[in-house]
Amino acid sequence: MTGNLYRGQAGLPFSSTLRVYEPLDAFPEEQRAAIQAAGARSASRAAVENAELLASLGRITRSGGDPFPTGRTDLVRVTTAPAGPGGTDDAGDDEPVLLYCPSQLVLRAGLAANALMEGIHGPLAELLIPEEQRDKHQERIDQVKARDGSIRVHTRASTWGIPFSWFSLFMEQDHKDVVEAAGRILTVRVWAPITEALERARYAVANLALAAPDLDMLDDLAQLTEWLETFHVESMVELDYGAVADKVYPDDSPMDIRLGIECLAEGDMTGAAAAYRRLASRWIPIRQLARAS
Repeated sequence: MTGNLYRGQAGLPFSSTLRVYEPLDAFPEEQRAAIQAAGARSASRAAVENAELLASLGRITRSGGDPFPTGRTDLVRVTTAPAGPGGTDDAGDDEPVLLYCPSQLVLRAGLAANALMEGIHGPLAELLIPEEQRDKHQERIDQVKARDGSIRVHTRASTWGIPFSWFSLFMEQDHKDVVEAAGRILTVRVWAPITEALERARYAVANLALAAPDLDMLDDLAQLTEWLETFHVESMVELDYGAVADKVYPDDSPMDIRLGIECLAEGDMTGAAAAYRRLASRWIPIRQLARAS
């Protein structure tokens, strides 16, 4: 399955994701049974990734010109909460605590389409996604909101590189899953408890606000912090590198971000510049691929 996943991604833009996994009781009671059932159907993480990739490719080639997901087969990723002292969860139970991250493709597709329309490629997007299809998808979004009420989107995605602000949520010692097949790294996933991720984000915001208030990363971090604050305190945050991991791993970006912020806070511009040069040398070539012919 992992081999199929890698071959299926060949030729596609590098896509990375930041996900939040919550305990079941963090979701509205009327949604829990469906989320739990969808999670139970996930044979493996590789199966979920492959199914989502195949579904996205299917939408691109769907007849009728509608590229949007319908939500009928929305997937749910599942992981377990980290064990507490003694090898069990913090409640002292032997059973691991399951955490869930729904794909929410209907909502995310709507947000992505809006961002595309408002960007520099808006005129092209209007040709690729007809107004009739956008209106039809808005009806789906309205149905989801009417059914589920207030919605927290659990996933953020980025193509052709990982936003530097995301790296501020993680540290070198955080748990990592390196997924490999046929001599290639398919992805790297880094995990952190949301309480630790928030503490790191707030530290970065506080120091950048004092030392570099005009830095674009400060706005990104502030928005990221507000987003994380909407989730359950026992959640986990996952950075999924995707196929770009094969180009950059082992990756010292979380350390370089941390050192750069510490240097700015201490007024060490030389150290901050050195950290940025390391980041730039690693990620600018990846971002340039978006403009390669």
